[in-house]
Order: sequence, then C-alpha cells, then structure tokens
Amino acid sequence: MLIAIFRQFFLLGCMSFGGPAAHLGYFKRHFVDTLNWITNTRYAQLISLSQALPGPGSSQVSFAIGVERAGILGGITAFVGFTLPSFLIMVILAVSAHQFDAVYYAIIAGLKLFAVVIVADATLSMAKSFCTSAVLKLLAVLSTLALVLLPVLSTQIAVLVIAATVGAIWPLLKLGEANQNTNTDTKSNINWVALSLFALLLAISFAPLGKEFALFAPFYQAGAMVFGGGHVVLPVLQAAVPALSDDQFLSAYASAQAIPGPMFTIATYLGAQLNTAQPLFGALVATLLIFAPGFLLMLAFQKSWLNLANKPRFASSIAALNAAVVGFLAAALYSPIWTSAVHSWLHIGLVVVAFAWLRLKKPPIWWLLILFISVGLAQHYWAL
Repeated sequence: MLIAIFRQFFLLGCMSFGGPAAHLGYFKRHFVDTLNWITNTRYAQLISLSQALPGPGSSQVSFAIGVERAGILGGITAFVGFTLPSFLIMVILAVSAHQFDAVYYAIIAGLKLFAVVIVADATLSMAKSFCTSAVLKLLAVLSTLALVLLPVLSTQIAVLVIAATVGAIWPLLKLGEANQNTNTDTKSNINWVALSLFALLLAISFAPLGKEFALFAPFYQAGAMVFGGGHVVLPVLQAAVPALSDDQFLSAYASAQAIPGPMFTIATYLGAQLNTAQPLFGALVATLLIFAPGFLLMLAFQKSWLNLANKPRFASSIAALNAAVVGFLAAALYSPIWTSAVHSWLHIGLVVVAFAWLRLKKPPIWWLLILFISVGLAQHYWAL
C-alpha cells in the first residue's frame, strides 16, 4: 500500500506544474476521478479544511489523502513522494552555478499552457459538483470577482469567513434524518498529540537557542502562521531571514515557479543557501520545518472536521466554503495561471482544443503533458 501511495504521488510530483490551484486539479482528476481513492465529497471537505488552516494548502490535501488511505505513514509517504522531485531539483538549483538557456524557458512556457487546461477542467468539475443551488453558484461567482478585483490575502480570508457564516445561518443543504440526528462527539476526534506537538514546536521556535537555531526557526514560524501558500510565504521569510539577499529570495521564488511540485519548496532552496557547507542538510531541515506545522494541524483536525460535516449547520457551512473554493480556483485560473501563460490567439486556440479533447475524450494526462512540452519547444525553434 505504501509503495503504491509513494509511486502515485511521486509521479504527480514530477508533473504537477502550475502551483496550488493546479495541484488540486491534478489530485481531483487522479485520486477522485481515475483511482477512486477518495470521494468527491470527502475531497471537498479536505480542501475546505486546508483552506481554513495555515500552511501549504495543496500539500496538506495530499498529506490528508495519504492519511485517509493508510494512516499517518500513508500521509508521510504521500508527502515524501509528492515533494521529493521538487526538493531534489531545488537543491541542485541552489548549489549550481549553471545558467539555463532558452530551451528550458520554452518548455516552461508550454507547461504553463498545460496548467491552464488542467485548472479549467478542475474548476468546471468542482463547480458542477459543489455549486448545486442558486445561492452556492452566487457564492462562487462573488468569490471569483472578489479575488480577481482584490487579489490579496485579506480578501481570501474575508471570503472564507463570509461564506462559512452564510452557510451557518442559511441552510444550503437538505440532509437526511440519519445525518441530522447524528450525534458525533467531535471533540474526542481531535488529535491532541498532534495539536500539542504543533504548539510546543511553535513555542520552541521563538526561544533564544543560538545563532544556528535562529537561522532556521523562521521556517517553522512561517509554516505555522501563513495563509495563502507559497506566494505569501516568500515575503514573510524575506523579512524573517535577513542573512540572505534579495537576489537569493527572488531566485528561490523563480525556481519554485518553474518546477513541478509544491511552492513551499522555496524553503529547500533557501535552506541550502543558508548552509553552504552542508547544503543538503540545510535544505532538508528548512523543508521539514516549513511543512511540519500544516501537517500537524491537518492531522489534529482531520477526523473532527469530517465528523462535524454530519451536523446540518456545519455541513451547510462546508457547502458554502466549497463554493468559495470553486471561486478561488476560477480566480487563480484567470490570474496568475491564464495571464502568465496565454499571450496570443494561437495559445487561446491550443488551450480551447486541448480542453475540449480532455473533457470529451478523456486522454491520459501524460499525453497532454507531452503535447504542451512539444508546443513550447516548437514555438522556440520556430522563433529561431
């Protein structure tokens, strides 16, 4: 079982370009639609929980899928498999002085178009599944508009709070009697060991335990307190780790954007830069520290969150949060995914044709991946 989990997540880690929104699309298509490892409803619940917690959202969902499949070891295996490709690439980039030529950037341009198709497919699929009433559709549309017009972290948090409040006040679901009468003791399902470990490590991270410790403590603090994923964690780390230059931070960010896997592997690059004598060790420590808080919180609340979903008002709030998440995906599809990838009518035509092919014929994802890499290379050599 663990080998199967590692294999599936490792393969996704090698091809998951496009950032957190695209990752959720890959997970949806692979683990919900293809492998049937998890149901649509359970997947949506895990997404809404990840949105409510600090940390790397898509990686938290991958960890939770692993936990659902094979317990804590399954979650750890899923994390290692999904993160390992990105980790190794970032370590190599951090210690290498080689400059990449135009072919590399041509491939990345093709993969950005690939991400457009995947996220569009995920957005449409999730909208059909979770926007099942006029109110839920309105929440999704308003969520999209809010994040397109005001693409800042405070907007995202406000949308989640408003959606959850609307769901709690206005019943959006018609639950059966069995669900309504469910009397689950949710408090007993909180993993207090994981929650206590999270709090203990957070307290220790602020303790004055020496210069070397102080260099890496901000990685745990950032993972514990930052909502919004890799795009948000960069300025937080930049302020908290003055030992590195602006150029190093920008290089880390650019590298994380260009490779597959989670954006939080920014920490991998920065950890290697902080410990040039032992870059692999520094990268490993920084990576584990930045991911650990989100995983501990996910483990702490995963069971209680899913059990709360059986209660009518809470289930209604989750339905509203799911609709808001559809809006998040739609807004991300526009910016930064569409705006950074589509630059001509040819790109629009390719995306539309590939999207139609994916929806109607459902080809293997690898076919689309190879197609768009070929498109990127063809554009490069045609320009020459």
